[in-house]
Amino acid sequence: MDPFPLLENHTIILEALAVIIVIYYLSNIYQNTKKPISAPEASGAWPILGHFKLFNGSSGLPHVAFASMADKYGPIFTVRLGVRRVMLVSDWAIAKEIFTTHDVIVSYRPKYLAAKILGHNYASFTFAPYGPYWRGIRKIISLELLSSSQLEKLKYVRVDELENSITNLLELWKEKKDSEGRVLVEMNNWFWELNMNTMLRMVAGKRYSGAVDGEDDKEMKKRREVMREWFQYLGQFVVADALPFLGWLDIGGYVKIMNRVAREVDSMVGKWLDEHRQKIASGDDTEAKDAIDVMIEVVEADDSVNYDVDTIIKATCTSLIVSSADTTTVMLTWTLSLLLNNRHVLKKAQEELETHVGKDRQVNESDIKNLVYLQAIIKETLRLYPAGFLGGPRAFSKDCTVAGYHVPKDTWLLINMWKLHRDPTIWSEPCEFRPERFLTENHKDVDVIGANFELIPFGAGRRSCPGMGLAVQMLHMVLATLLQKFEMSTPNNEPVDMTASAGLTNAKASPLEVLVSPRFPPMMV
Repeated sequence: MDPFPLLENHTIILEALAVIIVIYYLSNIYQNTKKPISAPEASGAWPILGHFKLFNGSSGLPHVAFASMADKYGPIFTVRLGVRRVMLVSDWAIAKEIFTTHDVIVSYRPKYLAAKILGHNYASFTFAPYGPYWRGIRKIISLELLSSSQLEKLKYVRVDELENSITNLLELWKEKKDSEGRVLVEMNNWFWELNMNTMLRMVAGKRYSGAVDGEDDKEMKKRREVMREWFQYLGQFVVADALPFLGWLDIGGYVKIMNRVAREVDSMVGKWLDEHRQKIASGDDTEAKDAIDVMIEVVEADDSVNYDVDTIIKATCTSLIVSSADTTTVMLTWTLSLLLNNRHVLKKAQEELETHVGKDRQVNESDIKNLVYLQAIIKETLRLYPAGFLGGPRAFSKDCTVAGYHVPKDTWLLINMWKLHRDPTIWSEPCEFRPERFLTENHKDVDVIGANFELIPFGAGRRSCPGMGLAVQMLHMVLATLLQKFEMSTPNNEPVDMTASAGLTNAKASPLEVLVSPRFPPMMV
């Protein structure tokens, strides 16, 4: 009989336990090596709401806050918008990877309430999910509405509206000029009315200011108010976007307002659509076709997404009108602000105009190719002040790996262009306004169309802005015309306040008030 049976049994048990423990730890080590690594998450989130305060602008400018976070966490990190994960990127190489390798995956848009309500339940191509419907609308916009040939056909609209705006500016000068021969003009409004009139005529044959077609001033005023409200609330995040289960609550009353604005815009654009159909039926459509005319011809209902023809046309045309007018206004306002704060650049641009155009005729679109310094001014403005500092929000449609980090499906994506465009490894003195940098060997071939990822003011990839060609045309022509015809300065020669406001677009926070006087005798302007 073994005198130590219990000792042997205990030894066997201990050995078995040791083996189990070793296997457990080895398994954990293996699992940890296999577990995907996520991008760092920023601290400072509120309980439940996460970093919601950054998105609604209640704690300052989101792009600036996110830029500070990037200094701490790196060029790719995440924040929380309630239950949603949002990834912030501020590096051109990572942006290039996203918009090339993962472009299809990030061609989706996040679904938030403002986009749903104001975007006709996502029928608007701006917010529509990536797929056959979106590709079809994008094709119509690119080939029919904003193609080079269509823009050329409607060139007379751009020319007319610019001439009208210049004439109005001269009339204002004649009526209200001071003892020094200058008139104070709020240029934000001047740019807005010019761009809105241009887009309304190109899309619907209407005007934003100046009643036409028998309309009264009351109808025109209502149009102005509702168009401004539409874009104002389009970038509004509400609590239900962070916490969908609170969708039944309308905290702040924003949903009620957005529903009212959506109804008014739908009614207004629907009226224009009816007028166009009546005009076509009567055979009274001899003028160049505007966007609604073209849409009536080419749009077919897509039963797979439950949108009828009228909804598709109204949603598309509303987005074209308001988004184009607003973003172009924002960019022109920043351009002129930068020039007024850098008078030597303004003067150099005017000298270039005198060299290549002269004083005896008006600058036109064919002159722009020779105005290389003017082009550099526009590029430098778009580098420092793109229309939206955080671009258009995207959403990942499936899991993927970006810059070595695992990104779960449904993560939202924001590109912080404010930070990306100021990368000191790419741009010398990145915060300085220096148009000359685009005339040098390093940057002279850099363009804004999304091919150079260190400069992507209109976005990149499949969902880059389809109206960038028109926007660039407007920026060049409006700026060239103003600089050719007018001298501009600020009251008391004070610097322009360059503070931006929070919102979908980075509008200037304060009005741009400018003292304007003709450079030549009025009869020559």
